Amino acid sequence: MTGVAGVMAVVLAEAVTGATALLWLTPLWSEVKRGFFKLVGSILTVLAIATWLSVDAGVAGRFANAGLLRGTTIAAAIATAGWTLLLFLRGPAAARVVGLVGVPLWAATLVFMSGAARQSFPIALFQLAAGAALLGATTDGLLLGHWYLTDRRLTRRPIDRTTTILLASVALAAAAVISAGFGGVASSSAINPLLTAGALAPWIALGMIAATALIAILVRAVLRGERASAVQSATGFYYLAVVTAFTAEVAVKTRFLSEIGGPAVP
Repeated sequence: MTGVAGVMAVVLAEAVTGATALLWLTPLWSEVKRGFFKLVGSILTVLAIATWLSVDAGVAGRFANAGLLRGTTIAAAIATAGWTLLLFLRGPAAARVVGLVGVPLWAATLVFMSGAARQSFPIALFQLAAGAALLGATTDGLLLGHWYLTDRRLTRRPIDRTTTILLASVALAAAAVISAGFGGVASSSAINPLLTAGALAPWIALGMIAATALIAILVRAVLRGERASAVQSATGFYYLAVVTAFTAEVAVKTRFLSEIGGPAVP
């Protein structure tokens, strides 16, 4: 995959994969009302379509699994849109089945993307999985915080669990950045020339991950308060976490792909 489209395809796929996995593989289905799943599904559908468009624009001819990646991304995007639509059509049982099917489809998308990395497949897959955990936790945490304004009776368990996952994911994300190395590599300067100046990208990514870790600690501390305003404060911190986490992933993923530039597969 190549250029800006390739980088954004990777980052968007991480976000949708992580958010989808945390949505369906945690006990949220039995904890929150179906409206929350409609909210998340609507947002993830937009991101899924953007991922598919980025993949279609950024797949390089030298990438052997280009066709598989395209097909899996389309299938995963259809699954995301499908379970969201089923919820609006009041088919929760079917929506849950399709949602669970979507998890391995998005995971397969990351597997195929690992084949386009400049590093070995196991390291690349670890980097994508760590990024998915980070972006998924921040995205779901932000949306959960807003949902507490709708459902006043919702316990703190869901957002506490998501914050715990966020705390763990920042450690994984830091390890993933370190595994990518700190030397200069061929990367695209189209997103921001600063990221390629003196191999600054990994250091910027580490700084943003450290900021995300600090925010996660503050969220944990705030949630110890008994008042409802504690969740509102935590939501405000999650806004910052989304910014820092996405900035970290965009920065480090400018160095992820094996080829920058080059023709796209028709």
